[in-house]
Amino acid sequence: MKKSIQKSELLQASRINYHHLHYFWAVAKEGNLTRTAELLHVSQSALSAQIKQLETQLGLTLFTREGRRLVITEAGQMVLRHAEGIFAMGAELIASVEGQGQATRQKLRIGSVATLSRNFQENLLRPVLADDAVQLSLESGTLDELLARLIVHKLDLVLSNRPVARDAEHPWRCRRIARQPVILVGPGKSKPARPFRFPQDAQGQDIVLPGQSSDIRSRFDSLCEQLGLQMRVRAEVEDMAMLRLIARDSGALALVPGVVVQDELKSGVLRELCRVPQVEESFYAITVPRKLEPPALKTLLHPQDRNQPSQALE
Repeated sequence: MKKSIQKSELLQASRINYHHLHYFWAVAKEGNLTRTAELLHVSQSALSAQIKQLETQLGLTLFTREGRRLVITEAGQMVLRHAEGIFAMGAELIASVEGQGQATRQKLRIGSVATLSRNFQENLLRPVLADDAVQLSLESGTLDELLARLIVHKLDLVLSNRPVARDAEHPWRCRRIARQPVILVGPGKSKPARPFRFPQDAQGQDIVLPGQSSDIRSRFDSLCEQLGLQMRVRAEVEDMAMLRLIARDSGALALVPGVVVQDELKSGVLRELCRVPQVEESFYAITVPRKLEPPALKTLLHPQDRNQPSQALE
């Protein structure tokens, strides 16, 4: 039986002026009335008046003044959390219906951290790229930049090689979707008389490594310390695409996830010397709870579509 809208519900909804709520949200996020007025192209007095009207409607004090600063109150923090949820749902609604009247293609918006392996991304996205019903949008950036876009539904998914933990303000859903062995590679020109022995044959060798901020690098450094292994660092490279090129052309050994140099290994330009014990790279899919999830996203993250089952990290 269909439930009719009650008069009391209509009155409650009509009490909130969402235009005023948006102004409050903007001031709370910017932290300055003058700058917010400039960004919104309204006068400072008009902006202040709209926030006062919202305070009257809600029966709450949202800001207090400390000198020239506006400080959000505890009640204001509560209203801000609700406002962020409301505007995030609005962004989700717009994203979900965008283009519905023009075409039947789904739009899937994915962000990946700038250091993530391009080969891994292409392997993961291959089913979506082959689907004519899906329009794929890809962008890269820092993890913080991408998460800020994800939380307001400007992205459907963030791919990362670092996990994130959920908390009261950030309901991330973080799922490990793959693990890759980390290997030592060298020039593929000549075949050695015997198999490479680790760590003995690595002692004193030149090596190209991921940058200091990489989890792979920190694990490898710990392993070297544990084994007493000393190598000469030829280069440190944050970007995996550049690391792949330097590994190919430097003539030195290189520490890389196998997926990064899959084409060079296949062609014989590089040779896998060994898998490095205790070191691997994990890849994570980060999403947020939403009312309307793109079907293409479900297909992409379905555990049966990959060699290894995904593992939720919530």
